[in-house]
Amino acid sequence: MVGIFPNLNKENVRNALPAVVKAAEHAKIKVAFPLEIAEEFGVPGYDQEDPASLSRLDFAMTLGGDGTILRAARYVTPLQVPLIGVNMGKVGFLTEACFPDLEKVLKKMADGAYTIEKRSMLQLSIWEAGKIIKKGHALNDMVLESADRSRLTRLRMRIAGQPSANFPSDGIIIASATGSTAYSLSAGGPVVHPSLSVMLITPICPHALHARPLVIPMKDTIEIEPYPPFEEILVSADGMTIASLEKTQKVIVERCPFDAKFARLSPLRYYETWQDRLLRNEGQTIV
Repeated sequence: MVGIFPNLNKENVRNALPAVVKAAEHAKIKVAFPLEIAEEFGVPGYDQEDPASLSRLDFAMTLGGDGTILRAARYVTPLQVPLIGVNMGKVGFLTEACFPDLEKVLKKMADGAYTIEKRSMLQLSIWEAGKIIKKGHALNDMVLESADRSRLTRLRMRIAGQPSANFPSDGIIIASATGSTAYSLSAGGPVVHPSLSVMLITPICPHALHARPLVIPMKDTIEIEPYPPFEEILVSADGMTIASLEKTQKVIVERCPFDAKFARLSPLRYYETWQDRLLRNEGQTIV
């Protein structure tokens, strides 16, 4: 059964839901909708807050853009449910297909004509007095930034136990290879092939000439703690704030114990995809 994760805030997505039901009927594959709208469309429902409910899904299909995939990933990646994105947004780096091809996509899934691609993820833990008080995981990135955009953060960083950076900035982005085309890219970080097992450390507007993005092996652990003068620092995972970092706390970012799984219907042309989708976002095309 394919769980449909629609971005219900988008009118074009809401209007497309009847067509999703018809396409699934033609492809002879069962779909499930979010519990709050399932009855309206006469299909089974799932509760994204209930792991037992999500475990019944064979796939999680998103209708929207990359943000919709990231939201779905929070719930299904710990359960190892493969994701497949149908792009109904703008850029869609993580998506597999466009909506006009939905019926073909569902038929391929029903026929088992797909492969599974794994993507490394990040795990963040907040420590205080030798104990973990908060955990989170992310497909794209973890961000530590000032709650007050007019104030600098001061963060001390160690990589694999070794002192690495100590400079004021607006914050720090820790991105996976998958997340290299997201916030990190906007902050001047490099584009990295998603198959690489690396983390990117990208400072946000650092007040230091020597501060540059770093690419490190995913096996190395990153430890970050604030130093005075202290400002309120927000910690987010894939765009969702998960904590406010206190001056007595530290953050550890490392490889997540589980990977994200993506269903792929054809070999991806990564280099062409990057160019095409970046230019499309700027209103351009490849000649």
